[in-house]
Amino acid sequence: MAPSSSSIAVTSIAPSDIPGAIECIQQAFADDPYANWVFDRKAFSRARNCVSLKIRCEWGIQNALFHVAKDEGAETEEERQRVLGVAMWMRPKKKGQVESWGKWWQGWVLWGKQVAMNLYYGRGGLNVKRYYIWKDAQAKAHSELWDDPQGYYFCNIVTVLPPAQGKGVGRKLFEEVTRKADEEGKRCYLESSRDVPNTAIYERLGFRKVKEMDCDDEGDACKVKLRS
Repeated sequence: MAPSSSSIAVTSIAPSDIPGAIECIQQAFADDPYANWVFDRKAFSRARNCVSLKIRCEWGIQNALFHVAKDEGAETEEERQRVLGVAMWMRPKKKGQVESWGKWWQGWVLWGKQVAMNLYYGRGGLNVKRYYIWKDAQAKAHSELWDDPQGYYFCNIVTVLPPAQGKGVGRKLFEEVTRKADEEGKRCYLESSRDVPNTAIYERLGFRKVKEMDCDDEGDACKVKLRS
């Protein structure tokens, strides 16, 4: 039975939710324009990607606003525990704010785990050159657009399982943070490489496009839309 908006519950992610979150992310990004551009799909390693996402999820539990959506009204316990949607937001960082020692250490732990993963699994189809083209373009865009000294709530990832799309799951995930941002008088920001249906969805949630970022690798380009 398809979930209804009224039975969808959004909670902070728990370690036991990580496998479901990984499955949700992999399904939602199976044909994403950015993922198709940055990965060689013929060499793509699902196993390596699972490890990469697990590392990121573990880091997100400690360092981000990280939520999952589930259907509390589902008929079976298995269905009630299934992760239907995932959203990770980075907290606002004030201009000039110095990173805490705890955050600094968590960043090094993340880096160390990623290095170990790459040594064991290889790159798993990741085009490293394109990854850094994107990171450089993103850093330049943030430098240009992020002019609020209070910082921004940055939506690092938001996904909904394909069968659960159009049921209000994404809206509930967004509102968990946008409501908080409105109460604090702070702004939100996200990036998306898919026009349809994302553009219409984000506009209904109050976002507007502020820039289009071109990630170009010798003519093979991926366009990423930036919204706030």
